[in-house]
Amino acid sequence: MTTEATAAPTGENTPSTAAPAAADLTTATPAPAATPAPEAEAAPVTEGKTEPEAAKVEPVLKAPEKYEFKAPEGQALDPAVMGKFEALAKELDLSQADAQKFVDSVAPEMLAVQKAAHDKLVTEWTDAAKTDKEFGGDKLNENLAVAKKALETFGTPELTKLLNDTGLGNNPEVIRMLFRAGTKISQGSFVQGSQAPQSQNANAANKLYPDMT
Repeated sequence: MTTEATAAPTGENTPSTAAPAAADLTTATPAPAATPAPEAEAAPVTEGKTEPEAAKVEPVLKAPEKYEFKAPEGQALDPAVMGKFEALAKELDLSQADAQKFVDSVAPEMLAVQKAAHDKLVTEWTDAAKTDKEFGGDKLNENLAVAKKALETFGTPELTKLLNDTGLGNNPEVIRMLFRAGTKISQGSFVQGSQAPQSQNANAANKLYPDMT
């Protein structure tokens, strides 16, 4: 038995498949409107300040109750100058260490100024002593020897060192006191004190301490 092959239909005989109709834009259902997102709540404000500002704490002061400044060894800083600087350091809230660093940096200049002022004062004393009407003038050296005699008689090595180190030995009033004392010694009229008769001492003791006699 012979089987005949069925011929494939040609394009002309094949029924065409109709393309779907274009969507009618005029009758399309509109998309639902988007729901607006809820507004974010504003951050609370504390009396006109932002939260970080409101959370600030009071700063800790670095300045000590009283500064303890150290001068270079063997030197002394002017108390009046240091008093003014201490007030300024407190105002700037400087710590003890920071304030001391500043003092260390300016101390040489401060000491130089102090020394210049002191030297000027000693020079003024010396000039005044040379022209003093009582012990100065042509007999200055002679009268200074008299003053030195009084210092050696009644003074101590520590007093002599103090007068030399500070320049007070050139002060006219110091020289005047020593000169007058030395003059009394030279004249033999310097009275160191007299001893009252024993009877007078007894009477004075009876008056001062009646219960002990």
